[in-house]
Amino acid sequence: MENVIYRVSNNAVFRRYQNSYLSYFLMYNFYYLSWALFSALISVYLMDQGFLASQVSLVVSSSYLTSLVTQPLIGKWNDRHDIRKTNAILFLTAAAGGILFMLSHSLWSITISYSLVLMMLNGVNPVMEKLATASPYQYGKIRIWGTIGYALGSQLAGLLYDWISPSSIFIAFIFTMLLCVIGLVGTKPNLQTSQKVETGEKTKITDVLKNKKFLYYLGICSIFYGITIMSSTFIPTMLTDKGLNVNVASTILSIAVFCEAPLVLFSGKFMDRISNKQLMMIAIGIVCLQCAVYGFNLLMPFIILVTFIAKHPAGMLFIMINLKVVNTLISEKQQITALAIVATLKNLVGILFQNVAGQILDASGYTTLYLISLGCMLICLLLVICFKIDSGNDKKLFS
Repeated sequence: MENVIYRVSNNAVFRRYQNSYLSYFLMYNFYYLSWALFSALISVYLMDQGFLASQVSLVVSSSYLTSLVTQPLIGKWNDRHDIRKTNAILFLTAAAGGILFMLSHSLWSITISYSLVLMMLNGVNPVMEKLATASPYQYGKIRIWGTIGYALGSQLAGLLYDWISPSSIFIAFIFTMLLCVIGLVGTKPNLQTSQKVETGEKTKITDVLKNKKFLYYLGICSIFYGITIMSSTFIPTMLTDKGLNVNVASTILSIAVFCEAPLVLFSGKFMDRISNKQLMMIAIGIVCLQCAVYGFNLLMPFIILVTFIAKHPAGMLFIMINLKVVNTLISEKQQITALAIVATLKNLVGILFQNVAGQILDASGYTTLYLISLGCMLICLLLVICFKIDSGNDKKLFS
């Protein structure tokens, strides 16, 4: 195996391909396309197979729980070993999990195979965001392909499901995952991971958690992610509850995905110029506006407009903020582990907030839910105002 890798790496064609824009395009576009392709219609697929809604919830919840356990471990693994080799293994494992899922028919085999795939995709996500800042190209010009890929994956899943067959989605997933691996092996990010491979330096989760400012930041993240994940889950049903049909609601949500594209494309013009605290206040302020419009039950044009402004742009902005804040607070050798901890927290609060939101909806409805959410986001904003953190503008991650 090592001889094969050595021959490929010394091939003239591969040397021209290595660290090319094409390699990063393949990796980002097909990673996010694969993720959307596999998960976008999972509830429709399973219910068409005869499973109950409660069983679908079991399958999806299990994938969150397994990701909670494994995400910090995957982060440590990436901090200690070569990122390309590590994540190539994870992507190939996800592709194998796609084969198992396609062949599964019982609830437990479906749950295990679905959790395996999502565990790999969720685990790699913090690394993918970090790699965009370590490439030789501007962050926005690389990360934009993630936005495009996710939108294309969602549409492709629907087309394959309707026009070919439900199982064709998972065949396409395996193929797109392999394209992602081809992109990954061609990258050569500027990270210190390779130095740690030689020195054997270890990164411990407990060392990262000793950073008091990072712990404070996790408190901010827990509220922001909890509210935004919950909101994303219930926005479609809120729109239909207010009188829109499913097709119109789906179109609104599809357009909303592309609304984050300008932020990604022009990230180099503002992310390294605005301080960490100001960026967090902007992102939280956008979500406060969203919760206020939903909570005070304004007219439908305002609801649609704020959905475009807030649903995906606020989340995308916080993804970039997270990279910048971690880069400010955490040493280079521990950053992948720190990003994995944030991602783990995101999974945990997603589960907790969605369960609480379900109880509130059953008892009081969407207006009460979003007014409570507005109160939570105002607390989050207060935490940011009191947060003592450097601007982070000296690192130039996005330029």
